[in-house]
Amino acid sequence: MFGFRKRADLPTPAEALPGRPDPIPTAERHFINGRPLKGPYPDGIQTALFGLGCFWGAERKFWELEDGIWITAAGYTAGLTPNPTYEEVCSGLTGHNEVVLVAFDPKVTSYEALLKTFWENHDPTQGMRQGNDTGTQYRSGIYVFDQAQRDAAEASKKAYGQALAGRGYGPITTEILDAGPFYFAEDYHQQYLARNPMGYCGLGGTGVSCPIGVGVAAE
Repeated sequence: MFGFRKRADLPTPAEALPGRPDPIPTAERHFINGRPLKGPYPDGIQTALFGLGCFWGAERKFWELEDGIWITAAGYTAGLTPNPTYEEVCSGLTGHNEVVLVAFDPKVTSYEALLKTFWENHDPTQGMRQGNDTGTQYRSGIYVFDQAQRDAAEASKKAYGQALAGRGYGPITTEILDAGPFYFAEDYHQQYLARNPMGYCGLGGTGVSCPIGVGVAAE
């Protein structure tokens, strides 16, 4: 979390740590709303997956939306090592990104609204870092569960890239990938800033508004 020097390239399969066959322990319920963290979620609830830097602060950005948010959870995705621990992810030898799983009710809040929150709360032009946090686990990423999410993510990336360019920022480095295995992070990472209100948060947006969000269709 605190920006000690790490490798800035993803490991090869030969370099990746072996991991383990079973999930690591995590919290059973969401610290704020008490709902089962791993589900089952009610019918109609959809999931979204975002990486935007340290997952402590990133998760808070989404649970603060409240309306339509069923649960949020900190975890790891887009890597090679099965069931990694936080220490393994920090080594840079699992390939994983720190991410937030958002289970939401699309009848109450849209996926585009989540994308707007994603873009506006970090700098997606920084590559393998976010602010003072450096390393592959802090890269910007959107991990999509279906074609509709991919279309919306790609449209929002294009629109926000144009908005950022108009303010002098470089190209967006955000990866948009099909969602792979998601591994829940350890208990103490879940809703960390609700448990520790004065805890570390290294996130900072660009101050540039994303022209996609509530009531705005991705075109």
